[in-house]
Amino acid sequence: MTAGKELHFSVLSKQDGFRIDLFLQKMAPEYTRSFLQKRIETGDVLVNGKKISKSTKVKAGDSVFFHVPQPVDDTAKPEAIPLNIIYEDDDLLVVNIPKGIVVHPAPGNYNGTLVNGLLYHCQGNLSGINGVVRPGIVHRIDKDTSGLLVVAKNDRAHQLLAEQIQNHSFTREYEAVVYGHFRQEKGTVDAPIGRSKSDRKRMAVTDEHSRRAVTHYEVLKEFRDFSHIRCHLETGRTHQIRVHMAYLGHPLAGDPVYGPKKVIESLQGQCLHAKKIGFVHPSTAKYMEFDSTLPEYFIRFLAGLPQK
Repeated sequence: MTAGKELHFSVLSKQDGFRIDLFLQKMAPEYTRSFLQKRIETGDVLVNGKKISKSTKVKAGDSVFFHVPQPVDDTAKPEAIPLNIIYEDDDLLVVNIPKGIVVHPAPGNYNGTLVNGLLYHCQGNLSGINGVVRPGIVHRIDKDTSGLLVVAKNDRAHQLLAEQIQNHSFTREYEAVVYGHFRQEKGTVDAPIGRSKSDRKRMAVTDEHSRRAVTHYEVLKEFRDFSHIRCHLETGRTHQIRVHMAYLGHPLAGDPVYGPKKVIESLQGQCLHAKKIGFVHPSTAKYMEFDSTLPEYFIRFLAGLPQK
């Protein structure tokens, strides 16, 4: 085990039958239940010298060992990373992100993210609402999605931009290439999205522990086996366009999670670009809209598709 702190507890008769995560929460209240459950899953908690699951119930007289790993400094560090900034003022900036860039640091990926580059470019002048790991980040796009993102430089701008996202007045338009052809040229998917019960790393259309999700789509051009579409997001759930299109039977080309088993590897991820964003500026109260050209990978893929 890595360096850290070791805690030892004995289960009292009045604690007999407690679930192990609840027992630890009573004995070590400074830790959250989710943190404790993670430690159980990683084998940092032993009962009578044996690994257990978070549903294990302790018995009076049991010996509980709890290893608390040394905390990782997850404060994002500034890095001189080239950024394609298409607009900037004292309150915000709009950046065009290439495919493959992670937005913010996460376990196992603390360097080379958009946030690292923003901290360097803005010299630390970013909103702090989302903490030290995600400074300035008002909304996200997936690692293998390209396109436009707005970044807040102060808390007031962050709050006012976030409110527009919450009340659906923030414009977000994407373009994508999907498998197959639609029955109608335009349509709306109004289907709630939540974690998949079978795979917690995936999202799915489900009525359980989900949130309303609405995607409006329009077919721009049909090819022999694919369709080039535009999507307008009314809500912004995790993987929303990818999940909704797969739900309709038209998964995104190149999508390694929601697409066919045989992935188009040359795309290196889903063919999805955040092409347009629009919002009311937090200081001037004027509506601003930004559009971007389709990236080279997207244009190249379209050019190689057989015509209908």
